[in-house]
Amino acid sequence: MRKMTPILLLLALIFAAPLNTVKAQTNRTISVTGSAEVRVMPDEVLITLGIENWSPILKTAKEANDAAMKSLLGVTESMGIEAKYVQMDYVNIEPRYDVRDNESRRIAGYFVRRNVVIVLKDLTKFEPLLTASLESGVNYVQGIQFRTTELRKYRDQARALAIKAAKEKAMALAGELGDSVGEAISISEGQIYWYANSYGRSNVSQNVVQEGGGEGGELEGALAPGQIVVSAVVTVTFELID
Repeated sequence: MRKMTPILLLLALIFAAPLNTVKAQTNRTISVTGSAEVRVMPDEVLITLGIENWSPILKTAKEANDAAMKSLLGVTESMGIEAKYVQMDYVNIEPRYDVRDNESRRIAGYFVRRNVVIVLKDLTKFEPLLTASLESGVNYVQGIQFRTTELRKYRDQARALAIKAAKEKAMALAGELGDSVGEAISISEGQIYWYANSYGRSNVSQNVVQEGGGEGGELEGALAPGQIVVSAVVTVTFELID
C-alpha cells in the first residue's frame, strides 16, 4: 500500500475538518413554549380592615381608636379566630392644621389610624365577621384577598401540565413537517404566578386549563370567592428526527 506523503496527509486533514463542522451544524432542533393553568377554590381569605378616628384632642382620638381595636379583637375571639391570625400591621397619627391660620400653624386636630389583617380559615364566617367588625368600630375595608393554602401543590401541577403541553405542541409542529421529536435538549421555566377572581382575564397562548378542585363549602350571603388561577410557562428545546 502506498504511503501518503506529509503534504498529502496535511491536505486531507484540512479538507476533512470542515466536513465534520458542517455535519455538527446540521443537527436540527425545535423550541416551543407550553403554558398551563390550574384553577382551584380558595380555602382562606385575607381581610385587611381599617380603623380611623378624629378628634381635636390627640388623647381622645387615640382612646377611641384603642376602644375600636379592643372591640374588634373581641369579635375575632368570639368567632373562634386564633390570635395568631389577627395582626395589626399599620399605625398612623396625623395632625391636621387649621388652613385659616397658616402663620401660626395651629393644629386643628388629629387622625389616628390603624390597619388590622385577619386570616380567615373558615369562609362561611366571612359575612358574619365583616358585619360584626363594622359594628365594632371598623370604618374601612382596605382589602380582601382569597388564597389557597396548597399553592405549592398547584404550582407543581401547573408546571407539569405546561411541560406536557410543550411536548404535545412540538410533536404537532414536527409532524406537519414529516419529522418526529427526540429528546429534550434544554428546559427553561418562566415566571409562575397566581391570581384570584380572574374576571375578564384571558390568555390566547394558553395550552391547558385544569380544574384543581378544592372544597369551598356552602357559602351564604354576598360572598363570591370565585377561583384562584395558578399559571406556569416553560420553554423546551427538542431534538428533531427525520
